[in-house]
Amino acid sequence: MLMLISEFLDLNLPIPSWYSGRLWLLRLGLYKLTREKEKADDWIWIIDHSVQWGKEKCLAILGIRQSRLPDCETILRHQDVEPLSLFPVTKSNGDVVYRQLEETISKTGVPKEIISDHGRDVKSGIEQFCKKHPGTKFVYDITHKAAALLKRELSTDDRWIEFSKQAASTRKKLQQTQLASIAPPNQRSKARYMNVGELVKWGMDKLVLLDSRDSCKELGCTMDYLDEKLGWLAEFCYDLTGWEDLIHIVKEAESFIKFQGIYGNCHLDMMQLPTFKATTRKGKILREELIDFVANESKKADENERLLGSTEIIESVFGKMKRLEHDQAKSGFTVFILNFAAIVSETSVNSVQKALETVPTKKVFKWFEETIGRSVQSKRKLINSFIKNAEQKREHIAMGA
Repeated sequence: MLMLISEFLDLNLPIPSWYSGRLWLLRLGLYKLTREKEKADDWIWIIDHSVQWGKEKCLAILGIRQSRLPDCETILRHQDVEPLSLFPVTKSNGDVVYRQLEETISKTGVPKEIISDHGRDVKSGIEQFCKKHPGTKFVYDITHKAAALLKRELSTDDRWIEFSKQAASTRKKLQQTQLASIAPPNQRSKARYMNVGELVKWGMDKLVLLDSRDSCKELGCTMDYLDEKLGWLAEFCYDLTGWEDLIHIVKEAESFIKFQGIYGNCHLDMMQLPTFKATTRKGKILREELIDFVANESKKADENERLLGSTEIIESVFGKMKRLEHDQAKSGFTVFILNFAAIVSETSVNSVQKALETVPTKKVFKWFEETIGRSVQSKRKLINSFIKNAEQKREHIAMGA
């Protein structure tokens, strides 16, 4: 791309290789991760684990000062948060997470708030930390709480289980047909209850499609063929309406907390939202449970204080990082984990210049050796080399015989 631009503008300048660009990004990431942070008593830590190949996982911590939270009309952006820590490990428990949190104090001071999901090791570690530092408030992410409530509701619903199975089977059957464009979405095994809305929406949309004969012309099939592949959806019409109501309630609660945050009696404002209404019995029960949850979380906020209520920002950064890594993610954690730090906080001409002046390439690889060590990929190379040497030795012995 740079070469095309250079030729088009007749710049006649040397073009850096893609490898150089990748190293610059890693140097920027290490610079952002290790540069000195402001010491203050209003830091909010956003933490989560990223899991890749094998047993490896990495505790990532992003931070933002409470005084710099965006206004209630704006959600957090990547450039708003600062990378604080990355802790790749092969084993994690509450004690490990607690030590990682204690280590991060040296960068920002004791935080005002820590927000995360309730993963067993993370929850245990944060609770230990808050016991030692009672001024820190532990907030449970709204999205994970809502997903836990949905999981409880749907995992025991025989109709949902049957619908999921039918959708998965239909996806396989349609992948290589003219109906591939309307196949059900893939049902991810990880965090599946955070993504049920997509599957429910697919079902509702395709019911509309089944009622339209014009759709067959666009799809290049007969109505009989469409009925053969998707006709089973009709028996779930009533169920889909109920599930759609659950998803609607969850999305309304999540949206309110993502934008407004957690503050004293914020549940009362959430209750007054004209769109936060349920039409089914289960939807009304779920609505009350979410109101109770937000009410309890709101008690953690001091007067005139607003806390962060969603970890959506760190989930978004993980997603972008994995898109940058592509197949590298299958090799476990590699030096490219520094992309996590590179793509957050403000990236200015000044910060890039400082990164390239103060972080040489050898410093990046030294950090990798000390922090991560051998990746799955490097272990594969070592094993492959061992196998190749063993095969060569065997062939040599056979020739000598």
